[in-house]
Amino acid sequence: MLRRVREVFARANGQATPLYGAAAAVAVAVPLLAGSLSGHAAQGSMAALGAYLVALRAPEGPYGAQARSLTVGVVIVAVGAAVGGLLSGHLWPAVIVVPPLVALGVAVPRIGPTAGLAVLLSAVRPPSADVLNTGGLELIGGLLTAGLLLAPWPARRLRPLRGALSEAADGVAEALDAVAEDVGAHDAEVLDAVELTNPDLLAVTRIPDWEAKRRAASEALTAARATYALYRTGRGRSDPTRPERLIDALGRVLHETVTLQAVLEAAKNYPPDREWRLETQTAISALAARLRLLAGAIATAGEAPLGREESAAVRRMGRAAEHIRRAGLAGDEDLVAVALIGQVRRSIDRIAGEVASTRRIVKSGLRIGLGPPRMPDTLDPMPVWDRLRRAVRTRSPTFRQVSRVFVTAVVSMALAAALKIPHGHWMTITAMLSLRATYGETVERLLQRVGGTAAGSVVAAIILTLAPGQATVAVIVFVFAMAGFAMRSVNFSYWALFGTPLAMMLLDFSTPADWRTAGERIGLTFAGTLMSYLAVRLLWPAGHFERLPVQLERLLRTHAGLVRGTADVLAGGSVRLAHDTIVAAERAAEAVAETRTRLGHERLPDTGLIDELRRAVDAAHRTRDHLIAVARLSREQAVDTGPIPEILDRLADQLEEAAALLEEPDDRDPDAAAPVEELKEELADLDTHLSTLTRRRRAEIKAGVGRDEPTPLRHALLQVSGTRHTIRALRRDAGTVIESSLEAAEPRP
Repeated sequence: MLRRVREVFARANGQATPLYGAAAAVAVAVPLLAGSLSGHAAQGSMAALGAYLVALRAPEGPYGAQARSLTVGVVIVAVGAAVGGLLSGHLWPAVIVVPPLVALGVAVPRIGPTAGLAVLLSAVRPPSADVLNTGGLELIGGLLTAGLLLAPWPARRLRPLRGALSEAADGVAEALDAVAEDVGAHDAEVLDAVELTNPDLLAVTRIPDWEAKRRAASEALTAARATYALYRTGRGRSDPTRPERLIDALGRVLHETVTLQAVLEAAKNYPPDREWRLETQTAISALAARLRLLAGAIATAGEAPLGREESAAVRRMGRAAEHIRRAGLAGDEDLVAVALIGQVRRSIDRIAGEVASTRRIVKSGLRIGLGPPRMPDTLDPMPVWDRLRRAVRTRSPTFRQVSRVFVTAVVSMALAAALKIPHGHWMTITAMLSLRATYGETVERLLQRVGGTAAGSVVAAIILTLAPGQATVAVIVFVFAMAGFAMRSVNFSYWALFGTPLAMMLLDFSTPADWRTAGERIGLTFAGTLMSYLAVRLLWPAGHFERLPVQLERLLRTHAGLVRGTADVLAGGSVRLAHDTIVAAERAAEAVAETRTRLGHERLPDTGLIDELRRAVDAAHRTRDHLIAVARLSREQAVDTGPIPEILDRLADQLEEAAALLEEPDDRDPDAAAPVEELKEELADLDTHLSTLTRRRRAEIKAGVGRDEPTPLRHALLQVSGTRHTIRALRRDAGTVIESSLEAAEPRP
């Protein structure tokens, strides 16, 4: 237990944000200082409270998105303060009004806890005859916070986008580096048996995990697309901007890297006799280095060097591949090995071309215009109503969490009202802000809040007791606000430590508190902690396990659609895999991965189930990579691919049949053959087809056909040799997805 407590308090979840802390501190402290100097301390504390509540929203993303979030926050705070003023001195009406607002904030992330806090903190103030004045003062404070946070907007408008694009380029470069290091990798079994604790030694002795790097690059690209989507450009997909073209180019580089890795795996099984690894590794590393230069140029707005447009390492690799090709035509190398090295060369050339295209985009400058505000696509409330009905009908995890928070807020406020507990709102705040979707997350937050609140309350009592005047308290508020808001993203414990004195000084600014208030605050925090713990233990399970069959069924069906899309590309029915199909499969896998993470936070996690889900998700990621590689290897020309389309159709059938079994689990035959054991005949036919193509290609060359002439046999040999190893790996990983999904969906005791 003590070890877990240490881990909770020592964990760093993010980076410090000093600019955010400074802006929030100024917005909170200036009204206090102005109020104390002008003799209107109560009015100053109201404006400071509005600034504090808006700053709590911690807006992220582009400045346009921050402006929209802050605008919503300012309006909510102003209206909430007015409503809270009407409820001031009326405990039971507050019990009726506040909990639904708290629950609404959980259900609608755009609202968040701002509405509930604004009403609650205004309701606990002494009654005031001028309710509108209270709302107006908090509106002024909120506008001050918004203005300070958005002040850098004109000069730093594109900085979030540049950061996201730079991270995406870095992520793709790391994926390329992982492929390069795997080309000439040593046997890692000996080093894997040695336990290393030094991270520097681990980085040197361990081969980068290709799958982890590929997923990280994909997530970075997804984040870049999401960041770009937050900008109002006023242009559609038919007229892409430079950032949009850059994201698309990086996506093509990543997909070609997936293809390259698949071909390299095949080439390591059928290597040529002549040396090829060193030049290949150097060329890939050089391309990764060029991408890193571009990432630096993106982040610095062109101040960092772009690097040269062409790469000597890529040219040397081309010469090595040409040497192997000529040896193969002379009969000194196996034609399958020659074809694989040819595919490696083509992938590297394509990546080099895309990197050069990316360089030209970056060199031109990443500028986007300003578009007019967009109205919602529809004002029809029915889609929202339908989602609400579905959430209630299915008792989704979000609905359960909203209900749990609502009940906890009602009970805590009712107890405070019935027992007339002084400062009882601290218990409600602790209870409503500590509840999380899972047991583990809730316990972690409770530990952080209890420790930080206890220490912070003592500090606040000392300050409020010893501070000589309100102006001094305002300066101390500035210090605590800056530390709290700046360190909030690092660890919630820091926020509890610095935010507790901050909140107490804001609420008690005009009527300073003492040691008794600090003791009550600590006791009420413990009471709120106990209520949160009881709520997460007793009020309904989270519901993540119940949703697993639906999520696993979606995982299987989306990947079946991806397999059929790949078969369609091979058959010439489409030019490339549809991006939406790839994204749908990726999101289905991410949904299962998120559920796996949630299940790991349960009080007694089912390690067997979590392992099955991990295997299913990892195999799904590999399956998607295999299909991308097969589709890109088959895009040049329609050729005789032998039994590959039939194999893909059979795999799609197996995935769909497994999805149907999740709908009707009673139809599952426990004695049925595992999917990985099937398709043996088709794979044997694929080997025979490749051997036949090799013999026919040799006969074609002996018959006098030009060695460089692009004949159908040459194209067929290139494609089939490149996809053979990938198809076998695809069959294995698709079988793992099916088996692990069915096993994970089995009823648990």
